[in-house]
Amino acid sequence: MTVEPTTISIADTTLPVYSTNTLIIGSGAAALNSALQLHERGVHEVMIVTEHWGAGASFEAGSDKQTYYKLSLAHDGEDSPLRMAEDLFSGGCMHGDIALCEAHHSAQAFFHLVHRGVPFPHDEYGAYVGYRTDHDPAGRATSAGPLTSRMMCECLGRAVRDKGIPVLDHHQVIALLSRDEAGERSACGAVAIDTSNSDGPNHGLVVFNALNVILATGGPGGMYQTSVYPESQVGSTGLGLAIGAVAQNLTESQFGLASVGFRWNLSGSYQQVIPRYLSTDADGGDEREFLNDYFPDLTALTGAIFHKGYQWPFDCRKVAACGSSLIDVLVHRETVDLGRRVFLDFTQNPAGASAWTPFSLNLLDEESRSYLQESNALQSTPIERLRAMNEPAYQLYLSHGIDLASDRLQIAVCAQHNNGGLKGNIWWESNIRHLFPVGEVNGSHGVHRPGGSALNAGQVGGIRSAMFIAHRYCQSPRPMKDFAAEADPQVMRILDTARRLVGNHHGAALHPDQVVGEIRNRMTKCASIARRPDEIARVAEAAWSLLDRCRENLVVSSPDDLAGAFRAMDLCLTHAAYLEAIAEYLRQGGGSRGSCLVLDRQGQPCHERLGDEWNHRVAEPDAPACRRILEISVDDAATVYKRWVDVRPVPREERWFERVWRDHLDDRVVT
Repeated sequence: MTVEPTTISIADTTLPVYSTNTLIIGSGAAALNSALQLHERGVHEVMIVTEHWGAGASFEAGSDKQTYYKLSLAHDGEDSPLRMAEDLFSGGCMHGDIALCEAHHSAQAFFHLVHRGVPFPHDEYGAYVGYRTDHDPAGRATSAGPLTSRMMCECLGRAVRDKGIPVLDHHQVIALLSRDEAGERSACGAVAIDTSNSDGPNHGLVVFNALNVILATGGPGGMYQTSVYPESQVGSTGLGLAIGAVAQNLTESQFGLASVGFRWNLSGSYQQVIPRYLSTDADGGDEREFLNDYFPDLTALTGAIFHKGYQWPFDCRKVAACGSSLIDVLVHRETVDLGRRVFLDFTQNPAGASAWTPFSLNLLDEESRSYLQESNALQSTPIERLRAMNEPAYQLYLSHGIDLASDRLQIAVCAQHNNGGLKGNIWWESNIRHLFPVGEVNGSHGVHRPGGSALNAGQVGGIRSAMFIAHRYCQSPRPMKDFAAEADPQVMRILDTARRLVGNHHGAALHPDQVVGEIRNRMTKCASIARRPDEIARVAEAAWSLLDRCRENLVVSSPDDLAGAFRAMDLCLTHAAYLEAIAEYLRQGGGSRGSCLVLDRQGQPCHERLGDEWNHRVAEPDAPACRRILEISVDDAATVYKRWVDVRPVPREERWFERVWRDHLDDRVVT
């Protein structure tokens, strides 16, 4: 379905304007579900705007069998929403009421996907059986295969098209519009660039008049040089930050081993079949199995590689005693510190050190061997074991021109997911009223999260935001006259910025690719799994300095590059906020936790052979920085505000049916 815009005139410039109750920015699984949830609740004035339909992490990311985390629903598994909420909450720095919402709506969200056609497996009795994933004590995980989130998008996308929900493709949103409402700031629309028309007289600017905005653009994958986010997944967290939206937990990103040519997570089966790790110099010479220097024997080495499968995200707690995350440290050291290249080789078993007993499946520890045996994967080479255990995982790489039966796979420790992001309440509404960050852009997850819980959270966020909008914010958009009175000066500033970028040929020119390159280099070197307190403080200042330089010296070669320039400025603001948050956490005495090590020569060793430069500060559970959540925001003058807040516990009060029923009948539930 298409909708026709009206127009708005700003300083003798006429721009198209689309009006709608709810504007949804993004077209991944969280965005598409949000549109459907609104439509199913009777809110039909809904519009999706997206930079590229079929791009982004939901469409293009996955793993060996991409996990969806849900309430246990099969056989006699003992589970409840309260237990699930407590497990989510126990990961640290996650508010308990948010965890309870994610748990209570888990089954509803899952079966909505089943109803839409996502082929999650069940047995002959209808049981959707589960398995254990990382940070999961209850076997709640399920999967539709390596492309679970893509299947979700395909099924949800068909439903969006069937319902006639309008989608405006090839439009990159570059700013959110806001207004003051009863002493609070509220979102009231957005501005985008029509990327097919950026060389026109108005540079393709398009305006949206919306009562509500659902921001569902995913995590800021564009911030890191070594990233497993698809290249199309850049992120737009800066859109919210720029209008004063509060962010939380920006210290908590997740990293893991991934291939770097074709970007893909190397979790699960890819590790459980125990491939060989090797490194070379930059030119491909000096080949060696570098892990051998740090493990006492093949049993310890192969056990760590195997456990890397379901302990895939880097976890600072699993480094000591030759744990699985020591592998991430060693890969990071080879690639970032030593400038070498690291590969997985599925054609050969780990050879081990010359003094060790040669590789044999009989050398595997009991857990590893039992798992492979139950999976009928006791073949003689890693590639044979992979194809026996998970043929689609092999075929996935083959479909991208990589034959794991003959090709080595270059890897790195890559940014994979952001557990922080913009703050939302139990209805997923930001402190900016009428703005709902949904999906990975919402920073609900905290320090640790079970693998696949992000997909559940994104679907639940769509349900919760739709419930609130349908009950409280379902009016038509404001009349154009009222909208224009507040939007005009904001749109004018954006138009002026676009014209300055095209015409700015004075002084020290700074190009978008230079800005993005500096951001990615800084974040990968300083804000990945290894963080040095003195360095973080310095690079945080450099990040804000880069933002100032962008505002003064950024220039584009042609109008076609305008979208890239606005993206660079968004990423610049975002990475400055992230580094500021990390610096504040470290200033308050925060230590190693989650997916990062805080390096400290006086701290605890990672391994006796790594030297004191890899010693790290351990996070003390009772330290203030570990017991509270850091919130951060930026005002119009680029002043940074930081606030430490207590973690809200999981609500445990009993709910009497008749009281809940009466509140429901009297419309007192959604408040």
